[in-house]
Amino acid sequence: MANAEMVHYWNGRPADVWVTEAERFDTMLAPFGRRLLTAIVLEPGERVLDVGCGWGSFAIHAAKHHGARVLGVTLSEPQAQLGRERARAAGVDDLVEIRVADYREVAAEPFDAISSIGMVEHVGAERIDLYAARLAALLRPGGRLLNHGIAKLKDFDDPDEGPFSERFVFPDGVPLPLSRIELALELGGLVTTHVEGLASDYAETLRHWIDRYEARYADAIRIAGIERARVWRLYLRAARLGFVTGWASVYQVLAHRP
Repeated sequence: MANAEMVHYWNGRPADVWVTEAERFDTMLAPFGRRLLTAIVLEPGERVLDVGCGWGSFAIHAAKHHGARVLGVTLSEPQAQLGRERARAAGVDDLVEIRVADYREVAAEPFDAISSIGMVEHVGAERIDLYAARLAALLRPGGRLLNHGIAKLKDFDDPDEGPFSERFVFPDGVPLPLSRIELALELGGLVTTHVEGLASDYAETLRHWIDRYEARYADAIRIAGIERARVWRLYLRAARLGFVTGWASVYQVLAHRP
């Protein structure tokens, strides 16, 4: 789906946009990006670590609109390559570095802020304490962490999202309860200042994703094949149902290192 426009919705209004490569970067991040950056309160020249940076959207927006110096890390070389190209196109490649690396491999000066968006779901119960402690160690005193990710609200004894998701869509996807994530942050020495739940917003987002996917379903089959296209057709609906029925939510947690 790399060539399809995807939009996040907050309170029924369109927010963050995944754009095609041909579209201009200054149309990419709107309310969603501003919402995240308002929460983390970035200042010009601050050093920011973006954990699991994806295609570089947050890093580029932080550099372009707030003057932040951003290091983004991802495990995907294709993501890193496209992210660097996008940073150059946006004119912020002097402020944005995107590196193929595990967050545990980062060894740099303390950061003023760390963003982790859609990454914590992949950590798991065995490593959540290590995750929180490592991010805390990378923050300077007074530095802020924005941790944004899916958390389960039911079936706490199940170790993952189930065999279908684990095999076909979300390998190593292990959403934890918010309480477990909060405990890890506290054990790591971080103090939480704000928590916001976004389940209804993500249900709305998925409704629009489903509509757009159906409108381009023939393209999906052509690009990915009928089997994978059918998998995603089912998964998008199941994911939305999880947010609608209260099985899962998305939480944005803002914390700081004292």
